[in-house]
Amino acid sequence: MRIERAIILVADGVGCGGAPDAAEYGDAGADTLGNLSRAVGPLALPNLELLGLGHTTTIAGVGAGQTRGAYGTMTEASAGKDTITGHWEMAGLVTNQALPTFPQGFPPLILDELRAAAGGRGLCGNKTASGTAIIEELGPQQMATGDLILYTSADSVIQIAAHEGVIPLDELYAICERARAVADRHRIGRVIARPFVGTPGHFQRTYNRRDYSLVPPEPTLCDSIVAAGLPVVGVGKISDIFAGRGISTSLHSEGNVDGLRLTLEALPQLGRGLLFVNLVDFDMLYGHRNDTTGFYRGLRELDDWLPAFQGAMRAGDVAFITADHGNDPTTPGTDHTRERVPLLAFGPGVKSRPLGVRASFCDLGQTIADGLDLAPLERGESFLNQLV
Repeated sequence: MRIERAIILVADGVGCGGAPDAAEYGDAGADTLGNLSRAVGPLALPNLELLGLGHTTTIAGVGAGQTRGAYGTMTEASAGKDTITGHWEMAGLVTNQALPTFPQGFPPLILDELRAAAGGRGLCGNKTASGTAIIEELGPQQMATGDLILYTSADSVIQIAAHEGVIPLDELYAICERARAVADRHRIGRVIARPFVGTPGHFQRTYNRRDYSLVPPEPTLCDSIVAAGLPVVGVGKISDIFAGRGISTSLHSEGNVDGLRLTLEALPQLGRGLLFVNLVDFDMLYGHRNDTTGFYRGLRELDDWLPAFQGAMRAGDVAFITADHGNDPTTPGTDHTRERVPLLAFGPGVKSRPLGVRASFCDLGQTIADGLDLAPLERGESFLNQLV
């Protein structure tokens, strides 16, 4: 089988349980899709069901009958359960040593370096926290003093929040760019600018967030595609995740609905190559906030959109719906969860058959490299011949 256009739709945080090492990450029993269905009642996702979603885990309301695509799950081979690690692995790069995290806040050395990067502004917070919770807690102080809110999470990340009416976006971005140099020295995965608006008690984060990521230490699928003279179009935070490397065109999105719209608009313009899409709301708005109702609503939006997308596909197109990690909204915490992720492959010519449990997310990247007639990636096993 030869792939003309590959489309990866990353439903950020939509795991399907079953990770053999979940307990080592404190995530025993995590199953984003299965637990969600038990929390909100049977899920009505007819289009995802037809693609095989019900074969990935036990989902109330979603059957495991005949499908119109190939289906399976993928196990993460990398150490970690963060956004960068998951995306890099599906592009062929395994992270053997987990990126550092800071459950007690940043130590004095890094804190001093971040103060210097802040350009004279103070820092408050410096702890692990939910982004929405710490903004409600420290937002009034930030507005009154002009200090930056500094926090982290279970991921390898420096997050810097500021009210857009107090610190202009350009200044916040410049501070985060300087903080990225600090992060590079300490191998920290991401720096995230977290602007917000509103008044005390009514703060709201905006889609003006910006991610500054560690540069992939090795070439990825994206690099291979671009080196072959083919385009890679990133929708959402894809370009940020890969530090811009291997991305021909980046389309900024403001949430899932906007990202799905941009995907439909970009598809007719794409020649042979890759369309790589991140749907961030499952993770940012719903998983991290334990919002089961919102999470289900997001899945319904994706399900309702699928017929229009499938109608726009043409011969030689293969689309993959997957995830970068879990973010079970039913668990007590608000962090990512170590889970397997769905693997749904569909398009004209793709047969209905099981793909099994893949040993690594790298199998996805290797399959796309195989279908685009590229040199094999260093890691992963292609399942291209199982699609026809």
